[in-house]
Amino acid sequence: MFNLEQYCQLVLKYRLLLAKGSYTRTHSLRRLIRELGEVDPRVLVLVNDLRNLHYIARLEEAYIASRYLPVDYTVEEVRDIARFVLEVFKPIVERG
Repeated sequence: MFNLEQYCQLVLKYRLLLAKGSYTRTHSLRRLIRELGEVDPRVLVLVNDLRNLHYIARLEEAYIASRYLPVDYTVEEVRDIARFVLEVFKPIVERG
């Protein structure tokens, strides 16, 4: 789960670096998505659509949990989040 979150975070920061020359020093996917939304409003569907926001929140939760909490995820949970990242997040963020 942590690796999926890191992928999302790094892709957002990369896109922001290309678009703006810098990015906010944060680990919040929501904040990075909103910042990228200033340049490409199409990415805002990731935080404005409640189904997508649920997945983004779970990914943020995974980052925090990996550092501070002993959380276990089921294989099904990870597969579901991975499906979201590959089929929804990636196409939206990388279409630049």
